[in-house]
Amino acid sequence: DAKHLVPNKMRDFFCTINLDQEEVFRTQVVEKSLSPYFGEEFYFEIPRTFQWLSFYIYDKSVLQKDLRIGKVSIKKEDLCNYTGKENWFMLQPVDSNSEVQGKVHLELKLNELITDNGSVCQQLVVHIKECHGLPLINGQNCDPYATVSLVGPSRNDQKKTKVKKKTSNPQFNETFYFEVTRSSSYTKKSQFQVEEEDIEKLEIRVDLWNNGNLVQDVFLGEIKVPVKVLKNDSFQAWYLLQPRENGNKSSKTDDLGSLRLNICYTEDCVLPSEYYASLRNLLLKSADVQPISASAAYILSEVCRDKYDAVLPLVRLLLHHHKLVPFVVAVAELDLKDTQEANTIFRGNSLATRCVDEMMKIVGKHYLKVTLKPVIDEICESPKPCEIDPIKLREGDNVEINMENLRYYVDKVFREIVRSSISCPTLMCDVFYSLRHLAAKRFPNDPHVQYSAVSSFVFLRFFAVAVVSPHTFHLRPHHPDAQTSRTLTLISKAIQTLGSWGSLTKSKLSSFKETFMCEFFKTFQEEKFTESVKKFLDDVSSTESKEPSGVSEPVHLKEGEMYKRAQGRTRIGKKNFKKRWFCLTTREFTYHKQQDKEPIFTIPIKNILAVEKLDESSFNKKNMFQVLHGEKPLYIQANNCVEASEWIEALCRVTRCNQKRLSFYHPSAFLNGNWLCCKATMENTEGCARCTADVPADTQIEIDGDRETERIYSLFTINRSKLQKLEEACGSIAVYQGPRKEPDDYSNFTIEDSVATFHTLQQIIDIVEKLNESHEKYQKKRSSSAKYGSEENPIVGKVS
Repeated sequence: DAKHLVPNKMRDFFCTINLDQEEVFRTQVVEKSLSPYFGEEFYFEIPRTFQWLSFYIYDKSVLQKDLRIGKVSIKKEDLCNYTGKENWFMLQPVDSNSEVQGKVHLELKLNELITDNGSVCQQLVVHIKECHGLPLINGQNCDPYATVSLVGPSRNDQKKTKVKKKTSNPQFNETFYFEVTRSSSYTKKSQFQVEEEDIEKLEIRVDLWNNGNLVQDVFLGEIKVPVKVLKNDSFQAWYLLQPRENGNKSSKTDDLGSLRLNICYTEDCVLPSEYYASLRNLLLKSADVQPISASAAYILSEVCRDKYDAVLPLVRLLLHHHKLVPFVVAVAELDLKDTQEANTIFRGNSLATRCVDEMMKIVGKHYLKVTLKPVIDEICESPKPCEIDPIKLREGDNVEINMENLRYYVDKVFREIVRSSISCPTLMCDVFYSLRHLAAKRFPNDPHVQYSAVSSFVFLRFFAVAVVSPHTFHLRPHHPDAQTSRTLTLISKAIQTLGSWGSLTKSKLSSFKETFMCEFFKTFQEEKFTESVKKFLDDVSSTESKEPSGVSEPVHLKEGEMYKRAQGRTRIGKKNFKKRWFCLTTREFTYHKQQDKEPIFTIPIKNILAVEKLDESSFNKKNMFQVLHGEKPLYIQANNCVEASEWIEALCRVTRCNQKRLSFYHPSAFLNGNWLCCKATMENTEGCARCTADVPADTQIEIDGDRETERIYSLFTINRSKLQKLEEACGSIAVYQGPRKEPDDYSNFTIEDSVATFHTLQQIIDIVEKLNESHEKYQKKRSSSAKYGSEENPIVGKVS
């Protein structure tokens, strides 16, 4: 959210997330506010290098261009200082001199020339080769040119390259010559006086500009190199473009308002798979360790300050290797040992409950979509007033009509849920089955506990949470407005209550704190709803296979708006790019003129031969990829680099098992009678580049096991001191048969068997030390291969 924004009158605001100058996400517009609450979460992989993560606040305009109010920019190196916590940031002014992105490749040389009379003078040679990654201007590739200047106390020689049209990666290949010192015989009068000592003060400055034609040119960035670093040698390097030194400075920065952000940024260096074998095997056998508290997976959760940090990679790794269910059963059994009353079963934030929560989020994505998305869309797009709290009613509200509206929505959501057991993923059913039997075993005299063990997850922690936060579960693109949020909150409360009716022994209505909810539920027939809940809970906690009737529905994987190049069916004119709505399922890839319209073009998944990036040079457009199938390639432009990466990954996953996948492809397009990449003139010529490596075949669960293991290694490394403290605690208990230290040192640890726990800890510490060595060797190798000044490791700032 933001507060105290300018101008000081109620306006419509939205916020964008940018990698350097490239917008990758945008919030919804919050109308008529000076302190807008956005409440939106965005999770994404970063597919390219970047310098800044920026957040821009815009004032939405109907007739004119949206006005940028201010920004928060955080350097990549500083992201770790803000990760995992909320921070308020003062908005900074948006100054074109500070909005830069990209890098430039230069070759510099200082020559000594002997004149006709034998005297020596020095000449500077600047070869500007190319630029990469310049920003889009108004959503289009820019028309860049460069100025090359030799600047000193008494001189400013400037020369200019040609303008390159419609490209973010211009190839200049132009050389400029500058006199640095002159021979003593040089007599021609000039506007500046050159002295020998000036060479210490001279610097080369390269400025990149976008040619504005009829409007003002836009500054794209600059670099500065002192002449003295050349020392008569040729110097060639890549440089990151920098803002102007006077950029982004204003005396009014306090007046723009502030923005609150919660950023979680992780950067992992994932080694080849064989390096993780020992740690992976130790984690995967956790479910078999007796007691479970002595296992590596359980110890991970013990030493992490926030259990969620441990749970996310742990659940994903165990899921990937089909080891999650036995581990959940083991930690749930430990959880139940400390549960004294049946009505509090699985209500806390233990390792067991968090593992099940995370499993449901990962595995139940499609289940939620097919069950709740249609009704959630109806509630959000055609909202009816549902407020029944007398204190919150507005003038003119009719509480009886509102109650009818709420009852309509609750009935509809409840009906969709209890009919959905056929769609519940098998893995969720297996977990619920195990939890149900564990609960019945722990409380054999309570006939209701087998239902509350399941309902506490599937209703309270899954459906009810998804209803109140549909944007978090990708059921809606944005956080709903205040009135809709209130409606969803009331529906969520009702669903939680109805879900618990199958497992409560006391009067149902006595569980309400608010009298208005008590009145609302008097209209429900308890027996009817109780039976529906029990039948649903029986179904989703059964291990019997549920065969759907008829052909199974295709799984919806991804959809969104992109641009596609005309397929050659246009009668006249140049083939152009058109905006279309794309949809990917496990059965087909389609595009439509608009969302919810019939598809214009359909490619069956089995017909897709390859999905690869397309060189920008093909059409002078960024973020392009190609879908190769039986006919001509389908060329598509995504809106940003994150979106392009996500689409390529999703399409590759779903087509990986296609039998006729290509091994080679053309990285560029076939235009004007030849392939731009290899110059072959036959359109059916075999590709000139090898297709990218295969990706995991599981289309519904996107998990990289090595990456999750690397994350767990990082967590063990960060919490090394706690591992040692836990090791000391085990030693103390084993030697003295009881604690000999202050209880605070390890009272928060669960140590059931000190010898077994100590043995696992030694294995963890040994494995972590070996991985540390492997990482150090890799970093040395990387630093020696990626020389400072190379394209992979460009020079930042001023060279000295």
